[in-house]
Amino acid sequence: MNLCEVLLEQAADRPGSAAIIEPRGDGRSSTVTFAELDTRSARGAALLRQYGLTEGARVVVLEPLSIKLYVILLALFRAGLVATLIDPAAGRGHVDSCLDRARPVGFVGSTKASWLRLVTRRLRRIQPAFCTGGFVPGTKPWGALEDLEPLRELAPVGPKDPALLTFTSGSTGAPKATVRSHGFLLAQHAALSRAIDLQADEVDLATLPVFVLANLASGVTTLLPDCDLRKPGAIDPKPVLAQLRRHSPGRTGGSPAFYERLLEGNREDVPDTRAEPSPLTRLTKLFTGGAPVFPDLLGRLQEQIPNGRIIAVYGSTEAEPIAHVEWSEFAPEDLERMATGGGLLAGLPVPEIELRILPNEAGRPIGPFTTAEFENLALPMAEPGEIVVSGKHVIESYLDGIGDEETKFSVQDQSWHRTGDAGYLDGGGRIWLLGRASAVLDDEKGTLFPFSVECAASQFPEIRRSALAAHDGRRILVLEVGRSERDGGTSSVLEGRVRESLAWACLDRVVVVPQVPVDRRHNAKIDYVALRELVEKL
Repeated sequence: MNLCEVLLEQAADRPGSAAIIEPRGDGRSSTVTFAELDTRSARGAALLRQYGLTEGARVVVLEPLSIKLYVILLALFRAGLVATLIDPAAGRGHVDSCLDRARPVGFVGSTKASWLRLVTRRLRRIQPAFCTGGFVPGTKPWGALEDLEPLRELAPVGPKDPALLTFTSGSTGAPKATVRSHGFLLAQHAALSRAIDLQADEVDLATLPVFVLANLASGVTTLLPDCDLRKPGAIDPKPVLAQLRRHSPGRTGGSPAFYERLLEGNREDVPDTRAEPSPLTRLTKLFTGGAPVFPDLLGRLQEQIPNGRIIAVYGSTEAEPIAHVEWSEFAPEDLERMATGGGLLAGLPVPEIELRILPNEAGRPIGPFTTAEFENLALPMAEPGEIVVSGKHVIESYLDGIGDEETKFSVQDQSWHRTGDAGYLDGGGRIWLLGRASAVLDDEKGTLFPFSVECAASQFPEIRRSALAAHDGRRILVLEVGRSERDGGTSSVLEGRVRESLAWACLDRVVVVPQVPVDRRHNAKIDYVALRELVEKL
């Protein structure tokens, strides 16, 4: 069985139920049912076949999060084609590099992406090309699928056949191409379904594309948010809060930066929020991840959702999910440990994954190992090192093996992935995160872990974000504060309070800056390349 077969079961079980609800502006929305999604994607598969695309061919998809995107993805999966996703916002160089690696032979994109195709030589050479919007020279209308008979027969794909190709940002080097097979997607659905407690007929405000696939396979209705998810930390929260009132989803999942914006919007004194209770109170489950989730945010979310479950999910592009923890599970001693340098609690590993802690060898290849060598190398409880994982929903290799040397190793015949995250296991088997293994500071004062400091700093309500760095042998903590603190001129007082509270970290300098650099995708992970450049200028 593969993911498409699971989706077909949902179309048969709940044909008239809403699969995806998409905002159209002014409070209006479009809805596609499970049966309609099944039929449209089958017609899309017929269209792709009509133009000669055969099993295993890669097709680049440049379509924003929408109903059309999932019709396209399912059409590609049904036809045995490989959906290739590239972020055009990353710049022309990134797009060209990804195209050179993927070598796609088909294109499906929005009107905007289709015009971009005309001025991008590598994209322009790709044929056939389909435009999902209006007419653009050199493309064929994706809407032509409506005139075709649905292709009901699924391509005979095996569990190891590729289904989805995505790329890392390449912020620290050339982008790595992550290949998800049909078997991987099915295993990931099973792990996510358990970890985030997916129940058929729920309504989920979903912001993460992989969660939408899991929703569809579980019979969950996906409500797409009315905002620009390219910058989750800068969204306008008002339309999203209006959606919560109008559709009353019971659950939601997204980046910490997305929920920071919803909380900020909820605090604003606008007529919509004065007239009735906060729409956040209607939620019963909130899952947040893709970046560090500090306890302060979890606590504030619980205040707004008093009767709901607030869960932090830990994972990565190559392994999602790895672990999760519910806010109600944080004991006072856990909070005390986080406030005094113990790192960030991520919870128990999911049952579908194997996890070990190895000595930190960041930047150096390791392995292969025999089983005995590996178990002898694995660190005991409470000893920090690099987190490594293995399982059916863990990517075994990158495209053409490029990137494997730094992030993969084998134990006998089993593939393991190096997360690049430092951490340790406590006596209960829970993971505590300590930050990027490559960002750990080792100097004459000893070893200092980024999350030890950043998690402790998060207890100050004035601090929006912090980042630990080193420059010229000095330990520097960079702070981003709220607008009122900047405007009030209290930065120097705060810097002193932080240094005093975090005396154990032996910081040489604490400095407030207008903005701590973060990643583009989630707007919540520290961009360490940009951070180093910033610190050099301080």
